[in-house]
Amino acid sequence: MSDLLERLRGRGWRLTAQRRVVAEVLDGDHVHYTADEVHAKAAELLPEISRATVYNTLGELVSLGEVMEVSTDGRAKRYDPNAHHAHQHLVCSQCGTIRDVHPTGDLMAVLPAEERFGFQVAAVEVTYRGVCPSCSTS
Repeated sequence: MSDLLERLRGRGWRLTAQRRVVAEVLDGDHVHYTADEVHAKAAELLPEISRATVYNTLGELVSLGEVMEVSTDGRAKRYDPNAHHAHQHLVCSQCGTIRDVHPTGDLMAVLPAEERFGFQVAAVEVTYRGVCPSCSTS
């Protein structure tokens, strides 16, 4: 069983066939699908699943904090099930591929106190950008 499915079961979230398929599609490392990609992959497993059901399920998973919405450069939102493990993202500026990365060190310490302007910083989001191997050989 996937990590996401285990977390959802642990929360007592009712796992209908449609919800289960969406959670199964989101299983894995470096998963950052758009809602349309989730729908297409879910329809391969459960042909009768509707686009509205996928969108509603993704919205519920985000509200529950079990999936994160990731937006990069005005592209379509992507859904990341790695919501419970601190990580940053590496994004290809050409094709939009996203990879989870785990930089070492304390990212909170990088921002000097005088640059915090009195804010109580609660979280840090860093996006690394570059060109992936597939695009760099094109």
